[in-house]
Amino acid sequence: MNPYIKTTPAKEFRVIAFVGPAGTGKSQRAQLVARENEVDFMIDDGLLISKGRIMAGRSAKSERNLVRAIRRAMFQFPDHRKAVRTFLEKNAPCKIMVLGTSISMAEKIARALSLPTPELIIDITEVASPEEIINARRERHEKGQHAVPVSRTQLRKNFAGKLVVHLRGLFKSQDKEDGERTIVRPPFSFFGALTIDPSAIEDMVRHVISLSPQVKEVEDIKVGSSDDVISLDITVNVTTGKLNFRELGKREQKRVASAVRFFTGLDIGKVDIRIAEVFFQ
Repeated sequence: MNPYIKTTPAKEFRVIAFVGPAGTGKSQRAQLVARENEVDFMIDDGLLISKGRIMAGRSAKSERNLVRAIRRAMFQFPDHRKAVRTFLEKNAPCKIMVLGTSISMAEKIARALSLPTPELIIDITEVASPEEIINARRERHEKGQHAVPVSRTQLRKNFAGKLVVHLRGLFKSQDKEDGERTIVRPPFSFFGALTIDPSAIEDMVRHVISLSPQVKEVEDIKVGSSDDVISLDITVNVTTGKLNFRELGKREQKRVASAVRFFTGLDIGKVDIRIAEVFFQ
């Protein structure tokens, strides 16, 4: 459930979806599809866009961590989600086009923003030929480049990778930045689904904790998850040393939370460290 109250009736928003697998050229054609369907705003990779301008949100491509990039695109960060929803509230009624790699993804994005289920689904194959899709996928695989339907100046402060080239659409409207798009090379490339197994997090935690000279043994690690927030319950055996047990526990809490957050991009709700046995030396 979203953490804010819907103050605008769903009927004030009309939603369509433009879908296709990653790297098939959706963003390159997004402005044209939006114009043909009289769309007011586009949602693409965490951004709310209108006529080539970023109106609200933050680009998933601004994230240097793959997991955080996926969560950013799906509006799983409360402040990000609220900012976009608030902007839409102020501009209702309006028509919105959600870009996604699948119908399911588009529906999840709409649901995250408390928007109606898309009333129309437009597939990339309806607006691009098989040859164009093949060429787009080749560009993505070989060069790792992505198109973003906004101007270079709009994107410059909202992207972590390299801005490669700026393009203008062949069918230019009177709006200065309508139809513009920028080719970018993000710091990572990704195809398919991503799953982080709890055992991988356990191994990571075990390694980080084991680096402490006062930790003799890691007895048990429990990984919990609720609403995309991770909780860790760690049981250790320790030795006496430079730090008292309270100081040791606080230090290891910070080290574990920082490491897991950095390497996985997941939010850490709590880290509980229990001392089962003490060895004197």
